[in-house]
Amino acid sequence: MVIREPWAKSLKIELFASVSMRHRDPLRQSGPQPKVASGEQGRAMVGHSAEALISTDHETRLRSCFGLEAFRPWQREAVEALLDDNQPVLVVAPTGGGKSLTYQYPASQLEGTTIVISPLIALMEDQVRGLQDRGIAATYLASTLDRSELNEREAALRRGEYRLVYVAPERLANDFAVSMLQSLNPPLVAIDEAHCISQWGHDFRPDYLRIGEVLARLKPRHVLACTATATPRVRDEIVERLGMQNGRVILRGFARPNLHLRAELLETPKQRRAAMSAALRENLGDPRNPAGGAIVYAATRKNTERFAEHVAGLGYRSAAYHAGLPAEKRNEVGLAFARGELDVVVATNAFGMGIDRADIRLVVHVEAPGSIEAYYQEVGRAGRDGAPARGLLLSASADLGLRRRLIERPWEGGARSSERIQQQWSMFLDLMRYAEAGSCRHDFILRYFGDEAEILGGCGHCDICLALEDGETTGESSPEDALVVRKALAGVARARGRVGMKAIADMLAGKDNAKVRRQGFDRLSTFGILGEHKVDWVVQLLRRLVTAGYAAIDAREYPLLYITKKGAAVMKDEEPARIVLPAKRAAPKARSSKESAPAVSDPLLFEALRQVRKELADAAHVPAYVVCSNRTLGEIADRKPNDLESLGEVHGMGPARVEQYGERLLEAVRSGA
Repeated sequence: MVIREPWAKSLKIELFASVSMRHRDPLRQSGPQPKVASGEQGRAMVGHSAEALISTDHETRLRSCFGLEAFRPWQREAVEALLDDNQPVLVVAPTGGGKSLTYQYPASQLEGTTIVISPLIALMEDQVRGLQDRGIAATYLASTLDRSELNEREAALRRGEYRLVYVAPERLANDFAVSMLQSLNPPLVAIDEAHCISQWGHDFRPDYLRIGEVLARLKPRHVLACTATATPRVRDEIVERLGMQNGRVILRGFARPNLHLRAELLETPKQRRAAMSAALRENLGDPRNPAGGAIVYAATRKNTERFAEHVAGLGYRSAAYHAGLPAEKRNEVGLAFARGELDVVVATNAFGMGIDRADIRLVVHVEAPGSIEAYYQEVGRAGRDGAPARGLLLSASADLGLRRRLIERPWEGGARSSERIQQQWSMFLDLMRYAEAGSCRHDFILRYFGDEAEILGGCGHCDICLALEDGETTGESSPEDALVVRKALAGVARARGRVGMKAIADMLAGKDNAKVRRQGFDRLSTFGILGEHKVDWVVQLLRRLVTAGYAAIDAREYPLLYITKKGAAVMKDEEPARIVLPAKRAAPKARSSKESAPAVSDPLLFEALRQVRKELADAAHVPAYVVCSNRTLGEIADRKPNDLESLGEVHGMGPARVEQYGERLLEAVRSGA
């Protein structure tokens, strides 16, 4: 299915509406391993010009070179656009989705040496090993190599001994290095992690800004850029900076329905440790025989050490990983985790890229990361084998001040611009909105990335969908909400930026303690005006004032909360209060692994639909809930829709599910009606 996006301007944008449940690395897919070719025989096998490929069968060549039976549809589109149509291509596909094949396969077919610009040495090493195992000559150039090894590799490159060379972006600052690359006359330049070129991206790297200029010098016949995380705005910037205006953007889709997503607001480190421990036990099981691996992400180096020590105390083989460790130690930890010699790694966001481990069952963020892009890239490392996996995001009001300090700290020897600070803060607030969302977490992320084609209409198994199915409230608006918001803003205003979120929440809830009395808050008219609510609920409300822009954080050692101009207008009722109040939700109910059947008016049709769902799930090798939930089947049995349009109105039947499963479900309805 091809959908044309209005924001694409002159680009040909193709969204592939596929809820593919097998998210393994394509270089690890099953299939016969190719024979290792060397010397002239190897060159004869892989040396083909782009023009010669126009009429060839790419699948046949894929089997010969990589031992894979077929491309995924979006991979084939990328390869054909690049080689057959001679277009520059931007591939946006999720972590572990197989982006590397879209440049590795063309590189194996084109005459000459392809250059791959990649930011992480671990990623280079892993991909070079995989290519060499397949008889495709590849190497990398990085600062970790000693001078003699670097000289030897560069000499071999000049002799034409490699099909691919991976280069770190910082090497592009060296004119000698660029001249050496230019002498290779590369047929293809591939830019991995292309979002790093965007100042609106979550991982901007100034070294990437040189790539456009370098491309002009290298003049490759083909250019391909790829990334796992790019919003429409970031995609536009990548295209502009790389001069790909006449190219094609292929959006693979961000649906990962085998991931169970959950977010919890926990205020104390003790609560976070307890939640992390429970998640590890639930998903990995007995430390003596764990059922896979897990990654725990923390915001600071110090906290990775603390949480790693706690995980070790639970009995799991664990280690900390952060940029402050020696390179040898980081490599040791990465390899041990990839080989299954470690069960859990507690890391900053420096860990994970280039780690090829399919059985990661859990990713926990014990502190909120910097953006939705960063979060989804990191949580996407779970469940690459297609089996059920979980992502748990823990956050607290303290994360707001911590993230603000991290954003404002000097970067690479200089102060950040106010525009850059505000842009990163805005991205973090988007993540906070996700954490506090009242709708399906998968659909929230799909909309954020502009992937409307794969909207699920509710995944059926994230914490929000489960709460909806239990009939729990998730914070519906009411006429009284605006008054509650104005009361909270009045409390923030009366505090005059002297204290943080917790102290203001205590004041609003009417909690009489030493700090409240010391600040004189017990004598203010705002003391206790939200006394019908618990302090934790008021803290959540204050967080939402920040994410809405009605209040802001002053990033000091102790973050202070103050009202903004916009918030003052809302407080005075000069502007409407557009906030959904936090939910008053009971603790989540314990759930068995098996879904309970809902009460339906036509139980026979419901059972027939369950059988169809089982057949669809078995055919796709996915759990039944990925096809649709029991609640969705129950509503279909009650409504008895007679066409795809009316089926799409059923809860949980978004466009992707209607596209994939709609006809089979309708057949069951017609047969049982």
